[in-house]
Amino acid sequence: MSAFKVADRRRFLQGLAASIGALSTMPLLQGCAPASFQHGVASGDPGLDRVIIWTRATPAFEAPVLVCWEVSEKSNFKKVVAQGKTLTDNTVDYTVKIDVTGLKPGKKYYYRFLADGATGPIGQTRTLPKGHVESVRFAVFSCSNFPAGYFHVYRLAAEQAEEIDFALHLGDYIYEYDKDGYASEQAEALGRVVDPEHEIISLDDYRRRYARYHEDADLRFVHQQLPFIVVWDDHEVANDAWKEGAENHDPTSEGDFGVRKQNAIQAYYEWMPIRETPPTPKEQIYRTLPFGDLLSLHMLDTRLIGRDEQLDYADFFLADGSFDAPAFATALGSPTRTILGSAQANWLGSALSASKATWQVLGQQVLMAKLYLPVPLILQQIDLATYQALVVKAQTNPASLTPAELAIVTAPSVPLNLDAWDGYPAAREQVLATAAALDKNLISLAGDTHNAWASNLDTLAGTQAGVEFATPSISSPGFEEYLASIPPDALAGALVAFIGTLKYTNTQHRGYLHLTLTHTEATARFQFIDTVKSEDYAVLPERNKLLKVLPSASGRRVVPV
Repeated sequence: MSAFKVADRRRFLQGLAASIGALSTMPLLQGCAPASFQHGVASGDPGLDRVIIWTRATPAFEAPVLVCWEVSEKSNFKKVVAQGKTLTDNTVDYTVKIDVTGLKPGKKYYYRFLADGATGPIGQTRTLPKGHVESVRFAVFSCSNFPAGYFHVYRLAAEQAEEIDFALHLGDYIYEYDKDGYASEQAEALGRVVDPEHEIISLDDYRRRYARYHEDADLRFVHQQLPFIVVWDDHEVANDAWKEGAENHDPTSEGDFGVRKQNAIQAYYEWMPIRETPPTPKEQIYRTLPFGDLLSLHMLDTRLIGRDEQLDYADFFLADGSFDAPAFATALGSPTRTILGSAQANWLGSALSASKATWQVLGQQVLMAKLYLPVPLILQQIDLATYQALVVKAQTNPASLTPAELAIVTAPSVPLNLDAWDGYPAAREQVLATAAALDKNLISLAGDTHNAWASNLDTLAGTQAGVEFATPSISSPGFEEYLASIPPDALAGALVAFIGTLKYTNTQHRGYLHLTLTHTEATARFQFIDTVKSEDYAVLPERNKLLKVLPSASGRRVVPV
């Protein structure tokens, strides 16, 4: 370290000691409050020479708080490379977010915050790698529902932090419901009742909900161990949100959706380690993160900035109770239906074209893969076992089918989930056709469904366009609860059999996706635990699933290992 840096370091420590020891006597900072860091620390949005570090200072009384910060190459902070101090107050809910610059590419760093009365926990983070990159390892998360169960999956990933470079959270970091809302049946018994107890709408509501989530030790632990790259989904605002509304928003009783959305977005930026880049509107969250020559990570917003309202099957039933399949097909296939919006779609096309990296990875919220099932199953007109028996009957003795049975087995297939890319097929085709035409190695990452999926992605013409890996949830329930009458393994087997592009699914366990990328392969390992309803849990190694994808046109397919 140069003499200048040593002197500068000494001056900083002297200033730090003086500012912490004399807060009550300094005229400029008179009235500043002592504080604690009970909500932990976090880092995220890494760049080649920068990273965001975050904390929240909880004041002893309502007044500004002076917070000092340090970033070091050593965990003992004997090699500090960046430092500073900042004031925070109630205008930003006492959160502190520093965009630390002047760092080295591909390097691990340690950081901490200090205030009068407290030193925060030491976090570790890293910057993006540059040039030729041999490998990158991600932990992919989604759907962390506080009242639904414990965040054991976060702890599992944090304990495996030496095998992970970066965490991706693909949305539903919080949920907006009241204390008796979705998946809250056991919340009181688990000691996980939300705050506030009503559905969150105001800015203060959203802030309090984030604070409640950050009371969870496992959430704090994983943020302390790993830098996060994040994007929102719907529950950070309201269920099944789109650009002008949401299924779980009633304007007559809950006010203007635009106001609620801006409240949610402000709290999100306050509480999450994500960079703000004015004059870009906060609503524009999509961005690209380059990982040298190995991959370009394109973080998308399929939820708030451009999505058209979801279709609803209920709107296509006729007076006699029959389903108007032609009208539904026309509406679904509209070439103008968008999930990204034109500006984001054009940006993505340009980003895919410009990148020379081996892999193009989409970090986004909802399933891109096609999950079509026969109409009688979608509309729950018949159970799975009976339908499978009819299919066997049609194959072995078709003449024995009654007219009603024949109508069932010849019924068309329709999307399982209209809130996913299946509800926007023209928009999906644009992305896949672009990737195929550019000869890119495309990987879509998704969350949202609470279950694990691995699928091939093909254009309408059948051209190989890429693959998708969708992570299971942290705690939100999956098909094991929605379709409890069907044995989960039987359901998974039936789904793979019905859906030609689906190569793997787990419909019953919580967990996360560990994704490793090299220039020769992409390896996806799903890791599962046995329960989120007990303080004790076990990892399920026999359920862990390993899948691989090879780059180049001949190998862009999901292959079980």
